[in-house]
Amino acid sequence: TGQLGTRLSPHYSPSLLIRNPPSPRDITLSLLLASQAHLGHSTSLWNPANQRYILGVRQGIHILCLETIAAHLRRAAKIVEGVSEKGGLILFVGTRPGHERAVVKAANLAGGCHLFERWTPGAITNASQILGHGKVVEMDMRDRKQAESEEKPEDINRPVKPDLVVCLNPLENYILLHECGLYGIPTIGVIDTDADPTWVTYPVPANDDSLRAMHLIAGILGRAAEEGRNRRIRRAEREAMETAQAAAETQVMAEARENTEFDAGAWETEQEDGVAGRSRRPPREDRERRERR
Repeated sequence: TGQLGTRLSPHYSPSLLIRNPPSPRDITLSLLLASQAHLGHSTSLWNPANQRYILGVRQGIHILCLETIAAHLRRAAKIVEGVSEKGGLILFVGTRPGHERAVVKAANLAGGCHLFERWTPGAITNASQILGHGKVVEMDMRDRKQAESEEKPEDINRPVKPDLVVCLNPLENYILLHECGLYGIPTIGVIDTDADPTWVTYPVPANDDSLRAMHLIAGILGRAAEEGRNRRIRRAEREAMETAQAAAETQVMAEARENTEFDAGAWETEQEDGVAGRSRRPPREDRERRERR
């Protein structure tokens, strides 16, 4: 009976890319091909700046080169991993229907922030007025909330700006990308054949209309940020352990030094007391002792 029934071959599960996103090491051309990341827009809608990403034309639709997509995606993953390892704040943005779960999962993996609604214009250029009512929480390198100290810097209540922005649909978020450019915030964006690659710092050519491709890219970048975050936490814990051991050794040496100084001082005091006692002995007692002998 063990051979009865049907055996399902490997198949696509829509929620698998969100529940268990692949890592940057899992990027393959077959995975990108299955997610339809290579399909562009009609040739009449193309942006000439994307010529370097286009492999050819099929049935009036531009076809993106899979090797170029994989190379740019690996580069973006390296950038995300480096920013996360340094403790930077990463903002994942996806405002189209179906992007919510992908950006939330990627932000949770990276320990960053997410946005799946309309971007509020001026949230970066005029952050003190739009986001000034928010509360800033200080975190250490181990992503633990720090205790509030009495001495606080003057800019502690200023809104925090992201160190990196990952945008899945740059066409609808041009204002966000423009504000990031004004403040020198690097951006990573999914660029289809109808978008302008100069809007973002690190473009990733892909089909932004494919929900599966967007889940794949967001998951890979989230996994990359998770790897950098875990490496930073392990390094911070190791440094904290080494600091605690050094402090304990210093304390033990200080206590040993104090005990040695105390013993030497007590011995000198006893010697001084003995010499003083012999010198204070009356002469009559000295004569009586010599007569007894």
